[in-house]
Amino acid sequence: MKVLILAAGYGTRLYPYTKNFPKCLLTIGEKPIVQYLAEKLDGVECSKIIVVTNARFYKYFARWKKDYGNSKITIVNDGTRTPEDRLGAIGDMDLVFGREGSSEDFLVMGGDNFFDEPLDGFIGEAARRKKSVTIGVFRLKRREEARSFGVVELDAAKKVAGFEEKPARPRSNLIGMCLYYFPKASVPLLRKYLGDASNTKDTIGSYIRWLSRASGMFGFVFKKNWFDIGSVQSYQQAQQTAKGAHK
Repeated sequence: MKVLILAAGYGTRLYPYTKNFPKCLLTIGEKPIVQYLAEKLDGVECSKIIVVTNARFYKYFARWKKDYGNSKITIVNDGTRTPEDRLGAIGDMDLVFGREGSSEDFLVMGGDNFFDEPLDGFIGEAARRKKSVTIGVFRLKRREEARSFGVVELDAAKKVAGFEEKPARPRSNLIGMCLYYFPKASVPLLRKYLGDASNTKDTIGSYIRWLSRASGMFGFVFKKNWFDIGSVQSYQQAQQTAKGAHK
């Protein structure tokens, strides 16, 4: 298995924290967010950890890699310099999948994910399914909060029965976490999706919805704390939660 951490965003909703600094390297406690993700891979069998970022923030990730000292990590520069020319999550996945090929499964994580639960349960269940994509899912306390996320519906077997990006009226309080396990046979499907001009290229949620219909998909529900560090409020909440956990 190879791991891809998506960290090429510009974090415009987190200004001033990210005006001149990458979101995924903001610290919670004493460590950068992306380092928590990398540490969750300790003890997990993976041949490579690829962190994709942009040209503007590449030097920061290169410095972090040197300080962190994990030899499995490779930093990839997607060549963009502004929010206007960014490739987006789908474009960065396509870039890395194209370079790496499909000889191994891929675990893909949003670099702004911050969660308490270990990854071994998710990876173990996903690996047992072998041919089906598995996504990480989190249950919000209030359904109306799901309007800002990709909303997931699961059947009794945990198969994805519906996926809708930021609906006005969510049909579920389960949301996608930007955490995906792609068996190697499913990796080339991204090219098929991008080859259809009618498919939206902007959000990864659009691809997940298409993929759930094209090949089937399962969800794994995470039950401990999870934060999408996409706003100043969520970043501050994550900091407070982490501080409380270490008192």
